[in-house]
This record gives sequence, C-alpha cells and structure tokens, in this order.
Amino acid sequence: MRCPFCSAADTKVIDSRLVADGDQVRRRRECLGCSERFTTYETAELMLPRIIKQSGVREPFHEDKLRQGILRAIEKRPVSVERVEHMLSQIKRALIATGEREVASRVVGEEVMRQLKAVDHVAFVRFASVYRSFQDLNEFRAEIERLAEEQGEPAPGVAG
Repeated sequence: MRCPFCSAADTKVIDSRLVADGDQVRRRRECLGCSERFTTYETAELMLPRIIKQSGVREPFHEDKLRQGILRAIEKRPVSVERVEHMLSQIKRALIATGEREVASRVVGEEVMRQLKAVDHVAFVRFASVYRSFQDLNEFRAEIERLAEEQGEPAPGVAG
C-alpha cells in the first residue's frame, strides 16, 4: 500500500479489525518512510449481476442509484444512515446470492420493497407508489390495506 502522504511504497499494518458486519477489514497503517499513520478499508470484490431494465437495456448495477431511490423513500422518516447502508448490503447480498450474471430490475425493486417494508411502512408505500406506478388513490388505499392486513391490524377506515 502506497503512503498517501509521501508516496513511499513500504507501509506496515499496525492494527486490523472487522467492520460493517464483518464485510470489511479496517487496517491502521504506518509509513516506513515518513512515519505518518493512515487507515485503509478492505472489502471483497464481488461481481454484482448486470441489471436488465424493463426496456430490455442491460446496464451495470449502480449502488448510488439504488441508494438515492431508498433515500428518497425515507426522506423525513426516522431511518438512520446506518440502517440504509445495512439495507444496501442486504440487497447486494441477495443479488449476488442469485448466482446469475444478469437480473431483471423487477427483482431489485421487489428486494428494495421487502427491505423497506421491514424498516418503515411509510417509506415502503412511497417507494411502492413510484415503483408500481400508482395511478390513483385507490391503488394507494389497496396497498395500505394489504400492509395493515399483514400486520394483523384492521384496514384504515374500517370500523372494528
């Protein structure tokens, strides 16, 4: 590892520990040339499948696009950045676990909705409304009623 301060090629590892649910190794390093210390993070490079869009276009998986979609859904909701990163990690694991080289965008969308449903129901409905292209209030109402039924709650507006 090259030193970011003096560009010397020789550095030594002082400390290593697992971070991010064991998916990364954090290493404290010291330059043997200038004695400066710095931190590096090491992750396994896994091949995420290409995404097949509804139009048939194939494109590489873009984690930033996925993150932005999730952040839009959770905007002004009590969901931590750590929880978002955990969801992203779970979604990527699910995609890798398919063992496929290409995955339909529908699979990604369904996994995002599964993750959001477990974290925040409002964010789930927001994402689902865009993902499933809700056209009117009846579609929102039907999704909210399905969600309430799954939770064992009476449907909104229904006297019990």
